[in-house]
Amino acid sequence: MNYEEIMKKLEELGSNQTKRIFMNHGAKEPFFGVKVGDLKKLVKHVKKNHELALQLYESGNHDAMYLAGLSVNPKLMKKETLQDWAEKAYWYMPAEYTVAQVAAESDFALELAREWIKSEEEMVSVCGWSTYSNYVSITSDNELDVSEIRALLSKVKNTIHEEKNRVRYVMNGFVISVGSYIPELNEEAKNVAVHIGKVHVDVGNSACKVPLAKEYIEKVESKDRVGVKRKTCIC
Repeated sequence: MNYEEIMKKLEELGSNQTKRIFMNHGAKEPFFGVKVGDLKKLVKHVKKNHELALQLYESGNHDAMYLAGLSVNPKLMKKETLQDWAEKAYWYMPAEYTVAQVAAESDFALELAREWIKSEEEMVSVCGWSTYSNYVSITSDNELDVSEIRALLSKVKNTIHEEKNRVRYVMNGFVISVGSYIPELNEEAKNVAVHIGKVHVDVGNSACKVPLAKEYIEKVESKDRVGVKRKTCIC
């Protein structure tokens, strides 16, 4: 399928109900309101065409942008392209998922995560924290910079409640990721989770809730899954 055919198919798969849900979460026109499950069915038509995936993201249509993230080859992504993607991720879904997951599997994961975390732009900073969280979930412990991760845990502990809205959400997620995927830092992450307590995030007109980091990590522990890495973080 070419670009025009993909866009036509997305329009056919869209629904007003899904569109309303996404709008309640922060999505803006243009988009059709396609469920993620339906987007995944189209991946096979895009996956081997890197340029088509890039074209879909450039469309500015949320559904096409998300499909691009599911289909693109992270190892073919240039740093400049990822930077452009981050700047165009105008709400949390493309920032926390599309950009962060692709960046985490790219050759520039740490470089961009470190850079983006420091950004004053809310969604760019969101990309940064989420990229690092995803990177932790797929990277063996002996390749991780434990001292840097400790420093980031400390930053969360000291600043999370003063950060921008969605940045608070992904910082909380970072604590969960560290406690769940790095056995060496499990206790430290839980201590930070206890210190920060409940994290308040404005989730708009939706029923979404911010997970309590300590409870979430303990659920992972109860399943004996601490330190079990994922093969891919793109989903």
